[in-house]
Order: sequence, then C-alpha cells, then structure tokens
Amino acid sequence: MSTFAFLGAGEFEQWHGEVDLRLLDGRDGRALVLATASAREGEAVFDGWVTKGLAHYEALGVPAHAPALRTRADADDPSVVGALDDAALVFFSGGNPAYLASVLAGSLFWEVLQRRVAEGATAYAGCSAGVAVLSDPTFDSDADDPEQIWKPGLGYFPEVLFAPHWDVVEDWIPGAHEFIAASAPPGGSLIAIDEDTAIVGDGTSWDVVGRGQVAIFEGGAWGEPMTAGDVFSKPLSNGGVATAG
Repeated sequence: MSTFAFLGAGEFEQWHGEVDLRLLDGRDGRALVLATASAREGEAVFDGWVTKGLAHYEALGVPAHAPALRTRADADDPSVVGALDDAALVFFSGGNPAYLASVLAGSLFWEVLQRRVAEGATAYAGCSAGVAVLSDPTFDSDADDPEQIWKPGLGYFPEVLFAPHWDVVEDWIPGAHEFIAASAPPGGSLIAIDEDTAIVGDGTSWDVVGRGQVAIFEGGAWGEPMTAGDVFSKPLSNGGVATAG
C-alpha cells in the first residue's frame, strides 16, 4: 500500500518524528534525506538541510543516507538511483518546488521511486517544496513576477494543487490566499497545509498531525478547517510519470 506524508513546513523538528515513525512502521530499510530543492541556494544551505535531516533520523534510531541528488544529471546517476534499493522512506525537504520538478521529471530516479511507492516498499514524504512539486503547475519560489510564478510540476496528483506554509504565506505576499485558490485546477482541489502540520495517509484516507490546520478548497468554497486528530477522506488520483519539464 502506498503511504505519504505532506508537511506544510517544519521538517526535522521534534514534532516531525511522529510522522516518520508512522511511515516506517512495517518497513525495513533506510530513510533517504533529499535536500534537492535547496541545491541552487548554495552548498551551505544544501549541506545544512542534509546535516539536520541525518541528525533527525539518528535521534529516532533510524538508519539514514543522503544521496548526492542536486541536478538532473544526478537523477539518472546509477549510484544515486541505487540508493532507492533499500529505502523505506524518502524525504524531500524544502526549497524551490519548480527546481525540484526540473530535476526529477522524466528521470530514472523518479521512475524507480514511483514504482517503489506504488508497491508499498518506500513511503514518500516531503515538506514545502517536497509537497508542492507533486502538483502541476507548481510554484517557482524564485519568481518576483506573479505572472511567472507557475512552472511545470510533476503532476503526480494532477487534480490537486498543494499549498504549504498556508498560515504565513499571506504575510509574505498580501493577496496570496485568493491568488492561489483561484489557481486550483478546474474541477479539482486546493489542499492548504499550515506550517508544523502534516497530512499522513494512503492517497485516499488522511490523518492530520501537528499544531496547525489543513483546509480544502473545491467547488469554489472552503471546507471546515481540520486539526490534529482529524481524519478525512480525499482520494487523489495518480497521474503517473511526468515528462521532462
């Protein structure tokens, strides 16, 4: 059975441990720490996320590894792809969703990862960019012009637009809530996830974990906000392998 966790922000903090242990229950193997989305921010930032992620899993008693997945070429490198062979969990930390999509789309790494997730061998988890990348389009967090913010995503869940950092994004960019909600796919949904909050599930049934709220916008209206302990049904259709963006 496929298993997913989508975090609005706050990866590798204490609250996140509960999410990881749920994903790893019944699975043997390593956790892969993938800081790919931050690769364009420089080595110090990239290495900082890797170090924090490895320390997080060490504290949980979970073996972990950080493959050198920075570029599109890396995503076809057999030594990087081979890290998936014994991966019980992959975790994509934050950064630029559009850049992460450009690295993964059409790659061997993404192809193998999707297959392992479908088989139930590897759980998929992501925070911020690691969540938003699954939509198509996704956000280019380096864009200054709102007209340029949408870039190709992976389209793994083509009928959904994920919006992490929901409780703070309006402070960053006034009007962002309305702008993002208006960009939800026709006939589809927007799933808004606050910081330090996650949804964990199998692609159909989901639990809310963390301090904040999760809300779903569809059919032109918002549903009731959900908080920790709430369970909801939201089947997400899988769009399959994305082509290179």
